[in-house]
Amino acid sequence: MIKISENAAKHIQNIKSNEGHTADTFLRVKVKRGGCSGFSYKLDFDSSFADTDKSFEDNGTKLVADSESLLYLLGMTLDYEGGLNGQGFVFSNPNASKTCGCGASFAV
Repeated sequence: MIKISENAAKHIQNIKSNEGHTADTFLRVKVKRGGCSGFSYKLDFDSSFADTDKSFEDNGTKLVADSESLLYLLGMTLDYEGGLNGQGFVFSNPNASKTCGCGASFAV
């Protein structure tokens, strides 16, 4: 399971609305090689669902991951934080053995 915090869900819905996405558009999270720790996260809006995709819905927001990325994402919580040190989406991933300082990349 992948969880989406209430705060992250609000920001995802705001971005969808501001960018004019349709109701059938969902957030796709992908893990790719790269970043200073070995793997990085990629977030995009999408409306194409493949047979190998797995979808999760939390706080009224649908998130989809491909089967390869899902191996690294199970148990993760997507949150959104804002404050003096900046703002943005935060990945709380129990599969990550270490993360970089900015939290945008991780190692397993």
